[in-house]
Amino acid sequence: MINEGIKRNVWQISGGPTSRSYVDVFLKCGVGLIGPGDAGEWKSERDDEEFEGGFVRRFASEVKIGDVFLLRTSISKIAAIGLVASDYQYLNQFDDVNGWDLQHARRVRWCKLPEEYDFGKTIFGANPPRVSRIWNEEVFRYAKNFLNSPPIHWQTAPLPELPAGEAMLEEVPTYLKGVISEINDLAPLFWEWQKTGDQPTEDEMVSHFVVPFLRSLGWPPEKIAIKWRHIDVAVFDTLPRIPENCRLVIEAKRLGKGVEGPLNQARDYLRQIGVSRDIIVTDGIRYRMYSCQNDFVPVAYANLAWLKRRATELFTRMKRP
Repeated sequence: MINEGIKRNVWQISGGPTSRSYVDVFLKCGVGLIGPGDAGEWKSERDDEEFEGGFVRRFASEVKIGDVFLLRTSISKIAAIGLVASDYQYLNQFDDVNGWDLQHARRVRWCKLPEEYDFGKTIFGANPPRVSRIWNEEVFRYAKNFLNSPPIHWQTAPLPELPAGEAMLEEVPTYLKGVISEINDLAPLFWEWQKTGDQPTEDEMVSHFVVPFLRSLGWPPEKIAIKWRHIDVAVFDTLPRIPENCRLVIEAKRLGKGVEGPLNQARDYLRQIGVSRDIIVTDGIRYRMYSCQNDFVPVAYANLAWLKRRATELFTRMKRP
């Protein structure tokens, strides 16, 4: 039962969009997760810009054990209430949750609601962030009443086992060894871009990593177009380089940035040229492929600096026939 002598802060945390929710993952694994996680573990000396703002810093340093999480599913609804049960953790097994990189973690004891609770208004704001502290008195009162109402056994129940980390790729394919070696050399320097004076640009990542990666997969330079009709990189099955011959398109972003925003941008470009093709979003090191055959759901992923077995699916899909 909630101890009236202890102040519990109340936070809302997103369970993802309706189309690719990760609410079930939170509940099953006893976690609260946010991204972008592929930018690496949060440390106090790292800049907020590396994590697309201050969300990760607040999640890692301001949330306390015993605080309340409301698992938000919309601007007015929640699916569960939880109690934070751990300090900040970085869990690499959550690097691809329905297409999201969500390695920033807290263990949470969740109580799933019988049905989603609707506050009846945009109580979390018109565009709520992935995680934020709640100051609304109505929400605070609801959370307090819920915690003081039976059943309360869930508040001290054992946490579920975390999923095992995915096995690493035992041997790098021969055709990729040069690219992987280059990434292993340069990636640490690029992550600590303050040492070079500037964060690497999207164009730099395309030049240093994306094009060499495509070449290693068998694509000749004449079938790789850069800045083609506003698309960062387009790959063609045959010449001439016209929309009908396009095999896939690649949207580049800055190192460590989330992979969702550029997807919609790439879809707009494809609509403008009148074709539908698979899309890959990358920061030069991480590659996520979205299939045009199934409303652009994520179908393959690889982090070239942290190769797991499933990366071979991306290689197979990207390799020149």
